[in-house]
Amino acid sequence: MDAVVILVLCLSYLFFISLWRQSSGRKKLPPGPTPLPIIGNVLQVDFKNISKSLTNLSKVYGPVFTLYLGGKPTVVLHGYEAVKEALVDLGEEFSGRGNLPIFEKVGETLGIIFSNGKLWKETRRFSLMTLRNFGLGKRSIEDRVQEEAHCLVEELRKTNGSPCDPTFILGCAPCNVICSIVFQNRYDYKDQKFLTLMKTVNENTKILSSKWMQVYNNFPKLIDYLPGSHNRFAKNFFYLRNYILDKVKEHQESLDISNPRDFIDCFLIKMNQEKHNQCLEFTFENLVSTVTNLFVAGTETTSTTLRYALLLLMKHPHVTDKVQKEIERVIGRNRTPCMQDRSRMPYTDAVIHEIQRYIDLVPNSLPHAVTRDIKFRNYLIPKGTTILTSLTSVLHDDKEFSNPETFDPNHFLDDSGKFKKSDYFMPFSTGKRICLGEGLARMELFIFLTSILQHFNLKSVVDLKYIDTTPTVNGFASLPPLYKLCFIPV
Repeated sequence: MDAVVILVLCLSYLFFISLWRQSSGRKKLPPGPTPLPIIGNVLQVDFKNISKSLTNLSKVYGPVFTLYLGGKPTVVLHGYEAVKEALVDLGEEFSGRGNLPIFEKVGETLGIIFSNGKLWKETRRFSLMTLRNFGLGKRSIEDRVQEEAHCLVEELRKTNGSPCDPTFILGCAPCNVICSIVFQNRYDYKDQKFLTLMKTVNENTKILSSKWMQVYNNFPKLIDYLPGSHNRFAKNFFYLRNYILDKVKEHQESLDISNPRDFIDCFLIKMNQEKHNQCLEFTFENLVSTVTNLFVAGTETTSTTLRYALLLLMKHPHVTDKVQKEIERVIGRNRTPCMQDRSRMPYTDAVIHEIQRYIDLVPNSLPHAVTRDIKFRNYLIPKGTTILTSLTSVLHDDKEFSNPETFDPNHFLDDSGKFKKSDYFMPFSTGKRICLGEGLARMELFIFLTSILQHFNLKSVVDLKYIDTTPTVNGFASLPPLYKLCFIPV
């Protein structure tokens, strides 16, 4: 009986402490729904479609509001004006990385994506410079993308027009590009180790986007002790990390300071240059994390976009036909597409932009955090507060895009058929935390898609009216349904 009384008292204490913290912390924060003790506002969020929940809440509380996801407040920015004001106009103050418990579970706090402060700034600056200057007089990144586009076309040709699931073929192409930049070598599309790596990255993206993972990230201390896909995520992550660790060790043993071969070599040389400066940014651990970030981000986002793109192009054959006619007119059948072609292909450029806008790949980006106490729209947001930016609200803004829920390349074309830029185009986010690989991703999407449509017609295995483009999950990423198609040589 005494134990029961003690338990009740402890729970009551936790309940009232949670209630007190929430009520005292809410006074100067933006408005929002009243949170329940301990669980906050989780009952008001549909984890199958967080974006829709945020849109509904913004109609009640405005473009800047507060949610308690678990016991801590998260300030949500909804709409172009709020997102731009925070991430661009106050870029430094909103440049922190918010907590993402699943990555804290696997110890991922270094690298480009999840680090903060000086470590993040130095790592990002070095990585950008190295990628931009990569090759040191050798092949450019565009050469690598073009070479991989040729390999991709040949691999698709081997399907002989039979129905196939393009998931892994489309994943291999961008993965090989990043491998050639980071590891110096590419892999054969049938290499089993390569396919295992691809399967690992693909599975973790699905897990990260699942409803279970959204719940985990709000109650990590509770769920850590339960069975579930968060444990599978960790196992996959460590498999990938150990693979990269072995690669880094191989590079250490064969490093020639006068002849760097790839990104890993450049980082090792920088480590050697900084070893007497007590520099904490260029360490072995940070190198492994940075390469892991580049490998995962450089593979899955582009491959998922490509997979979604082919589904949309099958669904809308009149769009595909216009793109192929533009390819025929500007590039022809025999020459490999290059980035210079894009300026003469406004319709193709508009289609690729519309694909990225429509699929809304990462609906709420990765969480940001404010780097100091900041007054924002007459609210006081304390240092360290998590910031959630709704990219969906920008990419699907009906004031900028006439039919935001409809796939329509005309969203990026003016009345004369020329390509029309839009400030609302933020699939890579914006501000200081904008995706480091944006330039590479844009290049890959253009060259890979034009290469595919230059050589193949896309044939659906089902009637067009049955092609469903609704994402299967809409958590961290919006993932397309599985499908098969036939690549028919032109």
